[in-house]
Amino acid sequence: MEGAERSMDPPKIHRLEDSVINRIAAGEVIQRPVSAVKELIENSIDAASSSINVVVKDGGLKLIQVSDDGHGVRYEDLPILCERHTTSKLSVFEDLQTIKSMGFRGEALASMTYVAHVTVTTITKGQLHGYRVSYRDGVMEHEPKACAAVKGTQIMVENLFYNMMARKKTLQNSSDDYTKIVDVISRFAVHHTNISFSCKKHGAARADVHSVATSSKLDAIKSIYGVSVARDLMEVAASGEDPSSSFFKMQGLISNSNYSAKKMTMILYINDRLVECTALKRAIEVVYAATLPKASKPFVYISITLPPEHVDVNVHPTKREVSLLNQESIIENIQSTIESMLRSSNSTRTFHTQVGHVSLSPLIGVTEDANLTNSTPVATKSQKVPVHKMVRTDSMDPAGRMHAYLQDNPLRMPENKADLASVRSVIRQRRNPKEAADLSSVHELIDEIHSNCHSGLLDIVKHCTYVGMADDVLALLQYNTLLYLVNVVNLSKELMYQQALRRFAHFNAIQLSDPAPLSELIMMALREEDMESGSSDNDDLKEKIAEMNTELLKQKAELLDEYFCVHIDQQGNLSRLPVILDQYTPNMDHVPEFALCLGNDVDWEDEKNCFQTIAASLGNFYAMHPPLLPNPESEEGLRFYKKIKQQGASEDPQKDSNDLEDDEDHELRSEAKTAWDQRDWCIQHVLFPSMRLFLKPPKSMANNGTFVQVASLEKLYKVFERC
Repeated sequence: MEGAERSMDPPKIHRLEDSVINRIAAGEVIQRPVSAVKELIENSIDAASSSINVVVKDGGLKLIQVSDDGHGVRYEDLPILCERHTTSKLSVFEDLQTIKSMGFRGEALASMTYVAHVTVTTITKGQLHGYRVSYRDGVMEHEPKACAAVKGTQIMVENLFYNMMARKKTLQNSSDDYTKIVDVISRFAVHHTNISFSCKKHGAARADVHSVATSSKLDAIKSIYGVSVARDLMEVAASGEDPSSSFFKMQGLISNSNYSAKKMTMILYINDRLVECTALKRAIEVVYAATLPKASKPFVYISITLPPEHVDVNVHPTKREVSLLNQESIIENIQSTIESMLRSSNSTRTFHTQVGHVSLSPLIGVTEDANLTNSTPVATKSQKVPVHKMVRTDSMDPAGRMHAYLQDNPLRMPENKADLASVRSVIRQRRNPKEAADLSSVHELIDEIHSNCHSGLLDIVKHCTYVGMADDVLALLQYNTLLYLVNVVNLSKELMYQQALRRFAHFNAIQLSDPAPLSELIMMALREEDMESGSSDNDDLKEKIAEMNTELLKQKAELLDEYFCVHIDQQGNLSRLPVILDQYTPNMDHVPEFALCLGNDVDWEDEKNCFQTIAASLGNFYAMHPPLLPNPESEEGLRFYKKIKQQGASEDPQKDSNDLEDDEDHELRSEAKTAWDQRDWCIQHVLFPSMRLFLKPPKSMANNGTFVQVASLEKLYKVFERC
């Protein structure tokens, strides 16, 4: 009893050693090689450099070398150069109110010395020679040594993350990190046109980025991103003169209606600081999606200038984000300006009106064929669509029509769900999900999705009209003059799998109200498997399997949390799940099966197979399976609940026959009806609108019964003519 009481004592709080504190802080500031490059370039800009050269080896893990021609570092400052919170940018906290330099905390160089080997070579104006010194854990390893040097400072960061093996293992693909480094240097070069930039791999003869000082932002973009991008850009400007609501000036370059790209490029500077603003980016995405055809992905360069006191720069460890005063009104102003410019630039484009559709092949199933992509004829007065080929529905209307004829009250989402307008708004904003794949294996999986896409099914998915549910699994779709039965479980499973890969490492979270022990979840799944198969293995074996799988998942908890937002705590409890599709929460009845799949079905040895099998497990879990309780309005459901009534009556023969519909039975029916109504609503208003935007149907769906053609308007007319 005394031992039990002692185990309940709270853990003792102790002070961490400085080395532990500094390494933890360094991991926040220097998250990957590109973080170090960004910090070093910002230091060079603060040093009034006119030339900045970067050399990278193995994606920055082996070597990052940044050389500039700035004012250098004074000899007497070298001993404290890499100590934490030593800086020349500010002296008191109030200086943050008017800060104009890129750096201000004095943490970047210090952080690098805790996770890498740093060597600094510098010379200041008027000196006959420079000094070289190496740093480790924030202090000099030796006294500064005199050496030959050119004007400015050269900083070498070697063996990055040598003492953080878990971080280093996740960054083994050097090409991914080098691409990010090239991207961030290109963004600096666009804005800082008075500085020449270059970036190359160690040992390479030619630089991958090379810009010269120029007076024009457009010339800088032409030099870095190419003529094809620059020729389709137009200048944009906006301002707010009301200090009480929005006082700012904005200027930049945005792509016009002729520009086309697969992904959005947005370069944002606020008070000459390279930052990100998710709210502004989404606002601009919405404008382009609503204004231009096929949701063209834009190129956007914007520079916003505000009074320094209206910007809080101290809100992110890597200074990637800032907080603005009156941010909403500023974004609204910029959004309306861009929208008006796009609409005026779009007025010169010509679009043809579609009045009829060429019919598809009437065969059951779908073939990938040129006939599946209908051409859009130019509308003329002489054209008349035959009545048996006339399409009377609009594929842009996502709402089905069958429920209006089958029930008195239209299907409504329960009150605790968002309304339809907000769902569609969110889906439009997620038209271009964040660029998620930081690893080449994820890129490969996404490329496989695109290369395996069936073009005929893709056209059906994008231009179909939802009619309604035919049974528990099959839904009716109209495409042109054809009617299809589609398997919503297969469709939703594939959509969730693809979205899990696209949102890789960038998920929002669903927090479970009560953490669920993995061992109990896996036991439930194993017992359910026994019930379905009719076998009865002993519980000792199940407990061993559950224990082994729980330990395995606890070991893989960091990977699952970082890349897929599946949080498992040290006690083996599942407490958080990812948001794969906005406005949709999976059926939690399938959590045990999901936990068992993670333990049994995931290939943890091979990176690509690992991510693929985890995404597949998530896809199966999040798929829109029928609820476990039968539908009270179906024949099977009526028999099921009638049987429950009879069992209740036999157990309590004293009960009046009129009381057979007791509270318990009514509660069960109500729960089942709510579950089925929620699923039907999600299929109609979440699954199909999202499917139009994101799903790339694989070729296997043309033959596995996911899509089955059941009717053709032309053939029906022939039948009616015979009658």
